[in-house]
Amino acid sequence: MTNEDKKDFNAMLNDSKDMPKFQTITDPKSIEKYGGDKMYFAPPIEYDKVMKLVPYGKVTTVGKIREYFAKLSSADFTDPITAGIFISIVAWASYQRSENETPYWRTLKANGELNPKNPGGVEEQRKKLEQEGHTVIQKGRKNIKYYVQNYENVLFELQ
Repeated sequence: MTNEDKKDFNAMLNDSKDMPKFQTITDPKSIEKYGGDKMYFAPPIEYDKVMKLVPYGKVTTVGKIREYFAKLSSADFTDPITAGIFISIVAWASYQRSENETPYWRTLKANGELNPKNPGGVEEQRKKLEQEGHTVIQKGRKNIKYYVQNYENVLFELQ
């Protein structure tokens, strides 16, 4: 996202955009990729509520949150594009608030990867995760990415 300092992310967080809603997809490749044709869209505030459930010392992933919403709504899958956007909105909304913080740094991308789109980028997320006892490692020579080492051992299961 650009111009984060000029946006009201808390207003975005509370704008449901006519969600929750479902969409039936018809593209055979997408149906095969996602395991069905019933796609769910959760509103941004629901991502905030779920991300607040992840306790100190634990982490979750965008994928686990998407799986949780799909299961909860009896859908085949949750839209991956809006999930990424809404998780970013949650992070920036929390960053803009002076209270009622959402521990957005505990939500990782796939395979335990840190999210460079979070407030402060990967360095700030790394700092917060290391303060909670996690070890962050760097992978890659050209396209360097950061991951929580052994994140599977501290993965919080949403229920």
